[in-house]
Amino acid sequence: MTNWDIVWDSRDLLWQGFLNTLSLFSVAIALAFLLGCLIVYRLEDPKTRWRLPLRSFIDIMRMLPFLVLVYLLYYGLPSAGIRLEAWWAGLIGLTFYHGAYFAEILRGCRVTLSNGQIEAAYAHGFTPSRMFIRLILPQLMIQARPLIGNQLVYALKDTAFLFIITVKDLTWAANSISATYFVPTEAFVAVIGFYWLISLVMEMAIRYAGRFGHKRGFDHV
Repeated sequence: MTNWDIVWDSRDLLWQGFLNTLSLFSVAIALAFLLGCLIVYRLEDPKTRWRLPLRSFIDIMRMLPFLVLVYLLYYGLPSAGIRLEAWWAGLIGLTFYHGAYFAEILRGCRVTLSNGQIEAAYAHGFTPSRMFIRLILPQLMIQARPLIGNQLVYALKDTAFLFIITVKDLTWAANSISATYFVPTEAFVAVIGFYWLISLVMEMAIRYAGRFGHKRGFDHV
């Protein structure tokens, strides 16, 4: 039996890790993007009392290594009487960490938008929330799509750290196969294939978003 035969016989373990990674990544990214949008929306108001706390949150998340954040959530919180399951610790860590990065990406694109269209929207009776959802956010998403695509890849790679807190993801599956059958190369090459597959799907989604934005004229505003 070859090493690849061993990996094939362990395909159920790899498939379990793939599904866990995909589900955790999908939920965390959706929540992180919503968090980033909410932060940018709150920062729209120059008089908001949330400006300093939100900017501090973004700066702390950008300064803090992701692995340290996960360790604090999973191993540090129990000392304060708060115990999280590994999956929830990973989800919260990914959401907060990449939510801050999404907020900074969108905020950077926001300063490039013309204030004229904002004034026109107010003149037509748009409320701040409606204006942000209907006018500002679509432009930010289209203009920031390359940076958003890069951030998605970074978030996907960060899921690989979660096996350290016992999350049964792809890296955990490869590590289990390697430790049991001593086939590290083949096991991790198979895992790379799964990560590559997810990255290809995200790349196609970003390209579709670009074509959609071009048709709607968002690339020229």
